[in-house]
Amino acid sequence: MKRSRAELPDPAALRALIDAEGRLAIRATPGARGEAITVEDGKVSVKVRAKPQDGAANEAVVRLVAQALDLAPSRVELLRGATSREKLLGIAL
Repeated sequence: MKRSRAELPDPAALRALIDAEGRLAIRATPGARGEAITVEDGKVSVKVRAKPQDGAANEAVVRLVAQALDLAPSRVELLRGATSREKLLGIAL
């Protein structure tokens, strides 16, 4: 499998936004032209190529966030927002 050339923030900047319970709030954009994670004004935006059908975009979001945090995808879990752009992820650091 070919690794994506995603634009990722510094892992420390992303880790700083994870709350005490290990949760990270993000805004997802499925069907984007490229894959990227941006942190602006304390808000995390995740853009993935996958379309929002059959959970493909959610899986892509989890994989990309895990890659940005240098974690296994199994350590990132979708807690809330399966059908919404606003998502809450659980991160096991």
